[in-house]
Amino acid sequence: MIKTLSKLLPEGFPAFVVVGGIGFVIDASILAILVHGYSWGDYTARLVSFAVAVTATWYLNRRYVFSARKTLDRRSEYSRYLVVQLIGMAINFLVYSLCIATVEIMDQWPVLALAVGSAVALFFNFLGARLFVFRGDSDQPS
Repeated sequence: MIKTLSKLLPEGFPAFVVVGGIGFVIDASILAILVHGYSWGDYTARLVSFAVAVTATWYLNRRYVFSARKTLDRRSEYSRYLVVQLIGMAINFLVYSLCIATVEIMDQWPVLALAVGSAVALFFNFLGARLFVFRGDSDQPS
């Protein structure tokens, strides 16, 4: 069954999900440490935790998931990755908000709406990374 499922998924997708999970742990850990350990504000801490998590997932995706497709211009690649991640975050929030506003059970259990928003954003982020960010060595080195 696992072999059949892996044939249906795009190449690299399972590893992309693992990297995303690692990014979530990094993001949540830094956020918790800054807010609860150092009394940072929620939003300032979130900016820092997001920036560290995005950088970590860019590196891990570059190194392991899309290693054959990484570009020579790391700055440009990272900038494209950041754009994709920010759009993915906006998609996640939009889907989350729509679910909360239109589905009563999701209003009562917002983690369900979070799961739907995260799933939609996951597919967007994967396609964005594969098609827009990690395009191969066509870029000039910086």
